[in-house]
Amino acid sequence: MRKLSAGCGSAVTGDSIAATKQRIRRVIAGSKVPEDPRHAENTLKWLLKLEPEADEALQIAALGHDIDRAVEARKVQRADFADYDAFKAAHALHSAVILKEIMDECGVARDITTEVYRLVCIHEIGGDPRADRLKDADAISYFDVNLPLYYARTGREETLRRCVWGYQRLSAQMRTVVENMTYEDHALNALLKQAVREAGAAVDAGNTIKHGAAAAGNIQEERNR
Repeated sequence: MRKLSAGCGSAVTGDSIAATKQRIRRVIAGSKVPEDPRHAENTLKWLLKLEPEADEALQIAALGHDIDRAVEARKVQRADFADYDAFKAAHALHSAVILKEIMDECGVARDITTEVYRLVCIHEIGGDPRADRLKDADAISYFDVNLPLYYARTGREETLRRCVWGYQRLSAQMRTVVENMTYEDHALNALLKQAVREAGAAVDAGNTIKHGAAAAGNIQEERNR
């Protein structure tokens, strides 16, 4: 596997955490996706808002969770996946691999490296309180800083799809935050409102199906008695 070329210069001082964060920022600064550097910092900012006492593993995961996109020669390509969720899972895994390389080169303690790797692998879906916190910070940051640039680059239809997907990732608390966001561009405000409506309708439809299946199961169980 091709290694990243930039070194961990400050690691010689023994401050492996600072060296790792510096290295992550340097790599992400070279991303061809214009919002990536700001998104990295903004995700970290949201993480610390949601969890002021977040440890170094969570902070490194927040800062570097999308680093895959900044390594052009190695990044996961959307076109290689028919399913968006499969693409995002592969992107998360590859970001975790790249971060592990950086942390190993910078001499980060094994327990921190292991936890960062775990968190980034599941940052798109969560699954436990720490991963859920990272997921919320990442998802809310998309609406906070990414959306306008994403809209300019991909157009309304794709941005609407991405907003619906991103809104559904959020916890109930963070959904309320998004619902109260506004943008200078009125077209983005209208798009966000539509995304919230469509996401809500999808959730309602899913709940209806679940309830219907449960009711059918109960009826069948009664018949079998």
